[in-house]
Amino acid sequence: MSSSFEKHQKRRLISSYFSVVLSIALVLFLLGLLGMLVLNAKKVSDHFKEQVVLTIYLKDAAKEVEINQLEKSLAMAEYVKSTEYVSKEKAAEFMKVETGEDFMDFVGYNPLQNSIDVHLKADFVTSEHLEKISAEATSKNFVDEVTYDNDLVNLMNDNVRKISFWILVISGIFTLIAVLLINSSIRLSVYSKRFTIKTMQMVGATKQFIRRPFVWKSVRLGIIGAILALIGMAVVLYYVNKTFPELGLLNTPILVVGLFVFVFALGIVITWISTHFATQRFLNLRTDELYY
Repeated sequence: MSSSFEKHQKRRLISSYFSVVLSIALVLFLLGLLGMLVLNAKKVSDHFKEQVVLTIYLKDAAKEVEINQLEKSLAMAEYVKSTEYVSKEKAAEFMKVETGEDFMDFVGYNPLQNSIDVHLKADFVTSEHLEKISAEATSKNFVDEVTYDNDLVNLMNDNVRKISFWILVISGIFTLIAVLLINSSIRLSVYSKRFTIKTMQMVGATKQFIRRPFVWKSVRLGIIGAILALIGMAVVLYYVNKTFPELGLLNTPILVVGLFVFVFALGIVITWISTHFATQRFLNLRTDELYY
């Protein structure tokens, strides 16, 4: 009979530990995914910003030396990521592929212009910078005009600001929820041992002596849960990076390692603090209050 009761208690204890570890792992995993989103939000927005093209159209009278000089000066500018010279012949070939027809058969000549496509660095993709760069380019007498999609740039920057704001808000809310959920799991685990805590206190054990094994047990469970969460995060990060390599999620290993360390430390800190206050609460209760 006693052996059967002990086995039942052991199963309950293992089930309690399992539920705590699972709760910690799931909450930290979701929090880690949100952290990856926050850290890479700027990288993703920068990727899309740098797809915006500023096109400099050149006059037919432009000399080759002038074109080369302009292209080199643009390539050396701090605001430029890359440049590409597009000849009128190459542009005509591109249009032929896109439309499936050779428009020069109807026109009789190539009306297109030589041009330079400029991709700017993300921080400079704003209406102000684009206007300044455009004015500087058009000041040259061999440049015909400069074009870019100003409406798209404004829309993109507005959306990036809005999305960044809501990501921060959601991150704060989710962090609070994560702390509360882990805290609740730990409190329930300690609650099941409230009579043991009070019995130890009644035979003269100090609060620190009683609290220590509970804290270390919870910390160990927090470490296990954090490790499971990190494994899940690593799998997701590997899959996303393999699917979208252009985002370069692993190009900043310091940020990735920092996030993993933060999630691991968070699992330890939350379980330690939650267990400390949970045991302290039952230590401060009277014996008759343990039944409520």
